[in-house]
Amino acid sequence: MKHYLVLRVIAKLLIPFMLLFALYVQFHGDFGPGGGFQAGTIAAAAVIFYALIYGLPNARKVMPSWLVEAMIASGVLLYAGVGIAGILLGGNFLDYFVLSADPVAGQHRGIFWVEAGVAITVSGVMLKVFYMFAGRGRDEAE
Repeated sequence: MKHYLVLRVIAKLLIPFMLLFALYVQFHGDFGPGGGFQAGTIAAAAVIFYALIYGLPNARKVMPSWLVEAMIASGVLLYAGVGIAGILLGGNFLDYFVLSADPVAGQHRGIFWVEAGVAITVSGVMLKVFYMFAGRGRDEAE
């Protein structure tokens, strides 16, 4: 894709807006359609788009495999941590109302962190699957 100047320029213009839209969907998920799964998918799609235009080795420099694997684990740990925090604070697993003195604020806090964990995990899993399929038959050092 080195010779496709128009695609490379459009990608440089479009990818920041894709990531911004992923953030919008993430934070708008409390009040309407959207949330962690959709935001994670959009963010991963931006990185996959980058890989398709600039090449897999360049994408692996931007988002290395160790970071993608850490995203998978940390997102699950964040999700589970919110549930365990609910237990430790006297509620049930994923009881958000105990996360703050005000039950409504606790609900918002819990949903925010659970959705953040989902977004991180979904983005990491999608990138890991893409890296595995796109990297078939290639040397890992690339």
